[in-house]
Amino acid sequence: MKRRTFIQMMAGTAAMLALAGPALADAMSDAKSFVDSYATQVTTWDGPTSGPKAESGKTIVVLAADMKNGGILKVVDGIGEAADSVGWKVTTLDGAGSIAGRTAAFGQAMALKPDGIIINGFDAVEQGPAMEQAKAAGIPMVAWHAAPAAGPDADLGIFTNVTTDPMNVSKAAADWAFVDADGKPGVIIFTDSTYAIAIAKADEMKKQIEDLGGTVLEYVDTPIAETSQRMPQLTTSLLQKYGDKWTHSLAINDLYFDFMGPSLAAAGLPGDGAPVNVAAGDGSESAYQRIRAGQYQAVTVAEPLYLQGWQLVDELNRAFAGQDWSGYIAPFHVVTKDNVEYDGGPENTFDPGNGYRDEYKKIWGVQ
Repeated sequence: MKRRTFIQMMAGTAAMLALAGPALADAMSDAKSFVDSYATQVTTWDGPTSGPKAESGKTIVVLAADMKNGGILKVVDGIGEAADSVGWKVTTLDGAGSIAGRTAAFGQAMALKPDGIIINGFDAVEQGPAMEQAKAAGIPMVAWHAAPAAGPDADLGIFTNVTTDPMNVSKAAADWAFVDADGKPGVIIFTDSTYAIAIAKADEMKKQIEDLGGTVLEYVDTPIAETSQRMPQLTTSLLQKYGDKWTHSLAINDLYFDFMGPSLAAAGLPGDGAPVNVAAGDGSESAYQRIRAGQYQAVTVAEPLYLQGWQLVDELNRAFAGQDWSGYIAPFHVVTKDNVEYDGGPENTFDPGNGYRDEYKKIWGVQ
């Protein structure tokens, strides 16, 4: 059976709500309203409008957890754009998806003696000894997805951690699945305990589904760096175990769905049917393509990855100037087939049409 669009589904749900109890009706209405608030076009800049002028001539190192991850790669691209505009030299080191690789990359970074370090996509606690060395050397560090929440972490030596609100990202994914399943989702959650932020997001999705009265069939902890090897057989096993009870998948990242489709297709399941795949981050190119085609993914809760790259440069510039972090937490976007062409959609990414590049250039004095 072909999947309905979110708009069509909500129209069809109206009759069900009229017959349902008040509690279900209220929960469904609240969930829909929350999702809708993050599914519209973004046209207004809500970030900082003042800050220090850019300090030129800086050298920075970006420590990327795994450049095979589309979210990490686009953040790197955003950093590169922003750094070029202020005349900074950027060296990117790839941790290649392993703790050993990230440890080696951090060692290389310290040997380069940069003016600043950007941690991109891995848990800062994992690299505790190297973090202590950087703190002792007085090297400012900013981060993307290195901690479970946005903002500074003095204990880790992070000037600020850049992320959308991970709990709201998780809530949006869970609420969408709840509404899509007419209040009766049977969910499998995919996460990776290597990352504190991944566990926090998965735990929040589990709590939200259960609080709404849905069922979490299984909570699967499997390494995101090994999805290509693990997901095909894991998908087949879960289908055999749960069958039609499995209505929705909730994953902390789109990568889990990169390797699920062939197993679902081999089982004779259509791309626009159950289990319906919903990712609580990050809005990868392949996720956009699957959503547009209606093939084994219906939703990604996308982060503004290029914007966050620009924010990382702005925050590092504030650190160089001895100022506080900006306090900015960028918006996320619930991407569905209904709105996939908004805000960077034709380029398969969430890139808000709010003029953020020009706004940051004004702050930095490089217009």
